[in-house]
Amino acid sequence: MELEIFEALTAANVPADKAREVAHSIDRAIDQRYSIHEKQLATRGDLDGVRKEFAEMEARLLRAMNEMQRWTLGAIFPAMAALAVITKLWH
Repeated sequence: MELEIFEALTAANVPADKAREVAHSIDRAIDQRYSIHEKQLATRGDLDGVRKEFAEMEARLLRAMNEMQRWTLGAIFPAMAALAVITKLWH
């Protein structure tokens, strides 16, 4: 791109040293803009890593939910049985 800008400027009768300076200036501005955005943009590799972390998090969450269900059911049934026994003994 720098060469194209240089050639366009020299074709418009801009002196070669000035055309080279302008082309370098535009190139630096573009590089600066990309360097600012590269901190904010994600690559496919970044996204693959995030997808993997989400999948692992989902698996951990499902295991935790299953464990909670097991403990909840394990506590509810004995509590209901105890309540039934207490109710039978009361009457």
